[in-house]
Amino acid sequence: MRNLELPGRSPAISTEAMAATSHYLATQTALKIMQDGGNAMDAAVAACAVQCVVEPEATGIGGDCFCLYAPRGTDQYIAYNGSGRAPNAATAEWYAGQGIKKIKLTSAHAVTIPGAIDAWDRLIKDHGRLPLSKILKPAIGYAQNGYAITSRVATDFARNENHLRACENSTRVFLPNDRAIREGEVHHQKELARTLQIIADKGRDGFYEGEIAEDIVGYLQSRGGLHNLDDFKNAKGDYVTPISARYKGYDIYQCPPNGQGVIALMLLKLMERFERSGEDPINLKRIHQEIEAGRLAYHQRDAYLADSDQAYVPVDEMLSDQNIDKLFNMIKDDGVIENLPDFDLPAHKDTVYITVVDKDRNCCSFVNTLFHNFGTGLMAPKSGVMLHCRGVGFTLEAGHPNVIAPNKRPLHTIIPGMVAKDGKTVMSFGVMGGSYQAFGHMQFLSRYLDYRYDIQEALDLPRFFSNFDAGTVEVEGAIPEDIIQGLRRLGHNPVASPIPIGGAQAIWIDWQKKTLTGGSDPRKDGCALGY
Repeated sequence: MRNLELPGRSPAISTEAMAATSHYLATQTALKIMQDGGNAMDAAVAACAVQCVVEPEATGIGGDCFCLYAPRGTDQYIAYNGSGRAPNAATAEWYAGQGIKKIKLTSAHAVTIPGAIDAWDRLIKDHGRLPLSKILKPAIGYAQNGYAITSRVATDFARNENHLRACENSTRVFLPNDRAIREGEVHHQKELARTLQIIADKGRDGFYEGEIAEDIVGYLQSRGGLHNLDDFKNAKGDYVTPISARYKGYDIYQCPPNGQGVIALMLLKLMERFERSGEDPINLKRIHQEIEAGRLAYHQRDAYLADSDQAYVPVDEMLSDQNIDKLFNMIKDDGVIENLPDFDLPAHKDTVYITVVDKDRNCCSFVNTLFHNFGTGLMAPKSGVMLHCRGVGFTLEAGHPNVIAPNKRPLHTIIPGMVAKDGKTVMSFGVMGGSYQAFGHMQFLSRYLDYRYDIQEALDLPRFFSNFDAGTVEVEGAIPEDIIQGLRRLGHNPVASPIPIGGAQAIWIDWQKKTLTGGSDPRKDGCALGY
């Protein structure tokens, strides 16, 4: 239990149902859907749709989606990969012929076919109770009638003003007075409201065929994109088999590649091999160990992770004790690993997270993303659809497992998580923040299951994460100065993080007490609420 004299908030505790999201309007929506007869899946999609409106920098219907679902709290998980594929015409040879060596964030080539709406439609049909028309009604109302800009959303809008100016459609919608919308101002997205209504009436076909698809494809083609209407018409996600690993006596479940869930499991297995350092995790030894573990695990991620439909991804080998022991033995307490090693594993010759648990203990762990804030910054002119930038996850290096190819999915960072014990789900959780997410899963679960902080405290604790491209370690302001100096002595390059690192939500199920306990990240505008 936290010290009630210090700043912070207590976990939410309820008996019937609970939702935790990064925006309070989405949390309210999820609870209302369940009170109106919907289940956890209905509530998660409804909350996500609201976030696509009120947190447009973090997610949108022009993005992707992953889901883990636990029917009645069992560990017989249903996993869905709703990440989009490259256009059929996208070949590495074409890019090489055009002299393109890297897919740029703001390019039409960064837009894979959005997978979110197909995922929503399929998941609701297969596992929901309510029609999509009712589920999308709250989001349509906020887009049409307006919503107030909250603190974190306003901050993200201001940081991305120049990004939005690169597209006249984004400028018109998100910079209506030639500036970023400010906290407390009311914003409308009427084109998006109409698009959501078409989807409510027609389901996935309303997005992937007809006027919305024509609007998006026409716009992308005008900017040099290789997309066509058949790419949209044929878009579909897949049910997949979850992967798992043990940590502290619990079974941790993730979606398989092309997502980076395997990296989260690697990190947990690595950190379990260390003796717990200190009474709390904010100490020099522990932070150094986590940073080094992250560098090694992400190095393997970049070497091997890809779309497992089109490339062999050595998941079993990456999670093997032999591989984990090898990585563990590379980490030394007296300094950094100077040169990250090559590996001999086999090779084939800003996001929102939502967790919901309903009265029947159906559990939904749900992530929907544009990747970077506002994705590519590109908005289709008539439909108001902001387009994501997941295509930057591809490499253009010939022969690499993650090289772009027709209908191929890129390396993905979003990873919903579940924790089970003795055949029952005990926690639905997830972390936002791009590449940080796998590292964030390890940090949160370590702080909650190993250091025994309560669920909200585990989310509140300060964070750090290696920026591998820049060769730095980004640290939040609450990390003590003596630890920062200690990291420098060990050979790290700590720098102040430009924004709060990540975001997260979690709900714990106590089957004996018959209660739900939830937490929501203070770095966002959300909350955990139940009834």
